[in-house]
Amino acid sequence: MIPNRTIIERDQAMLWHPYTTQKGYLVPIALTQAKDTLLYDSNGKQYIDAISSWWVTLHGHSNAFIAEAVYKQMLTLAHVSFSNFTHEPAVDLAESLLHILPPNMSRIFYSDNGSTAVEVSVKMCLQYWWNQNTPATRKRKKIVVLTDSYHGDTFGCMSVSEKSTFTHAFQDYLFEVIQLPRPDTHTIQDSINLLKQQADNIAGFIYEPLIQGAGGMKMYDASLLQELLLVCKQLNIICIADEVMTGFGRTGKLFASSYMAEQPDIICLSKGLTGGYLPLGVTACTHAIYKPFFTDDRTKTFYHGHSFTANPVGCATALASLTLLRKEETMRNIERIKGGIEKMVDWLKADQSLPFINVRSIGTILAFEVADSNHNYLNPIAPKITAGALADGVFIRPLGNTVYLMPPYCITDDELNRVFECFKKIPVYLQK
Repeated sequence: MIPNRTIIERDQAMLWHPYTTQKGYLVPIALTQAKDTLLYDSNGKQYIDAISSWWVTLHGHSNAFIAEAVYKQMLTLAHVSFSNFTHEPAVDLAESLLHILPPNMSRIFYSDNGSTAVEVSVKMCLQYWWNQNTPATRKRKKIVVLTDSYHGDTFGCMSVSEKSTFTHAFQDYLFEVIQLPRPDTHTIQDSINLLKQQADNIAGFIYEPLIQGAGGMKMYDASLLQELLLVCKQLNIICIADEVMTGFGRTGKLFASSYMAEQPDIICLSKGLTGGYLPLGVTACTHAIYKPFFTDDRTKTFYHGHSFTANPVGCATALASLTLLRKEETMRNIERIKGGIEKMVDWLKADQSLPFINVRSIGTILAFEVADSNHNYLNPIAPKITAGALADGVFIRPLGNTVYLMPPYCITDDELNRVFECFKKIPVYLQK
């Protein structure tokens, strides 16, 4: 450690922060601790974590129950290769997940984070057809995606995401996909027709159910997604639900897929899976997807893995988070937050003095746009809003001109009201 230098000075000399312009951007705030919904900086100032630290902290920070589970597991078995060994936390977590996931799910594949969970799903989908080794199945190579989608930052994930600021530098290296518009009443029939025309070449359809996160918190109707899923099932197209953000109660139900009758063949999970305490990814699939891999032909093995696959501490953490999630108190909190957000939506829509458009919500997520001609991720009003809100003790991080709220489930009504008051001050922030 270099003496006589602040943590910020040391940070600025050595570190590279994600999704952050390296010159001329906001200087990071040095945190010393966090508890429940609150973050504390080195000067003792408090900040309400209104976005669950990138949508992960379901139960808030420094939760004693989860910390105890981490501690106990570290004293028992911290890590081991999962290729030759198994352990109780991995098995218990798989059983717990399969108990609450859609009933058609059968197998759990562990990885490290949301991007890898999606990467696994895409590879699993493509190899499912390759393993069957017939002229017809070998033609199934295309992945269908939705406009404005975001599925992660690894190469497969970038390929199945919207071509945007996140992917421009890598355009020449990404594989081609078939793109459909986000479901709406005007385009749904054209999308169905395209699926039918291209079915023989399509391996799978990947989607963020009901709400597209990094693409701008764009929401769409469950009945329209149901139509697409039904057609995909009829055409034998594998359906992949990216529930990395939407899982574990964010939309008001445990999984957004529960809003549709037709269920996916593969589900990707991460973020709230561990309550935000440790990295862990899950790709769940049906028995039908698993079946072509159940062979002694080693050329058909799913050759994918990570050093920390099924890390015992991560699995124990996820089990603790799921225990808290299933408590009646948590479910009541989700309903309470949902009710508070619905009231805020009504208020924001009614106040014509505010420059907000397309105010919307689902479950514990609220979003709206600040009226502005620049609707992309690089909109310069985003850092102004973040800076203004931080000065008022609230941490929000708009996606361009899209402002959103996605709080931990332990947020109090008073804290929610403080966030709402912060939203009202956005016009003031933009004048600074």
